[in-house]
Amino acid sequence: MLSAVASSDAPAEVFILVDVDNTLFDNDRFAIELSAHLETSFNVTERERYWSLHKKRWAETGISDYLGTMQEFRVGLQNDPALLQMSPFLLDFPFADLLYPHALEVVAYLRTLAPASALSDGDMVFQPRKVAHSGVFDAFGGNVLIYEHKQHELDLMQRRYPAKHYVMIDDKPNILADMKNVLGDRLTTVFVRQGQYAANASAELRNAPDIKIDRIGDLLGYTLADFALTSSARHSAVH
Repeated sequence: MLSAVASSDAPAEVFILVDVDNTLFDNDRFAIELSAHLETSFNVTERERYWSLHKKRWAETGISDYLGTMQEFRVGLQNDPALLQMSPFLLDFPFADLLYPHALEVVAYLRTLAPASALSDGDMVFQPRKVAHSGVFDAFGGNVLIYEHKQHELDLMQRRYPAKHYVMIDDKPNILADMKNVLGDRLTTVFVRQGQYAANASAELRNAPDIKIDRIGDLLGYTLADFALTSSARHSAVH
């Protein structure tokens, strides 16, 4: 977990939580750029080997472990000078270039409505660096939480940011559903239909969130009243 700003003791009326990958940051495009770099630096076979190892680690851990995969990928390539260039590619990547349009503008706007934090999944090296170097960390004023699996750490999240009601903005409807099962009516779920996970989710999951939007920039102009719909009205809210 990475965070920088302590919460106050008094619970907020509303607290807004925003996912990072494929919500603020176009992680699908990052994967495309990484694939192209692997193919150029090595070859198609090695590129496919990297993603095969990545898929295996995903199955084991449930996170996109780019650096851990690179550790395994090095086997057989120890004498290849291109291998050493993978570190600067990953860690010095221009992450800000892959933010979705209006992403940081949306963060700034949401913070005028209520206190807010990024709430992300990932490892403890690559993900914090992405958050910092993309500008997301500063946009949230240092309010950032990174867990291995955020939907399983809601007790920790609530301890960090106590609130009477939460809003979660995410591209993965399964995670929104898991969080809703825990927080119930204290959570308004906002599904951003961006990226591969949003597209590949079942129709049942895609239709379940309280609010559904096509892109993160659509949140500009929302009010707290939009996020505090009654339970009966939420399911019909599509902006």
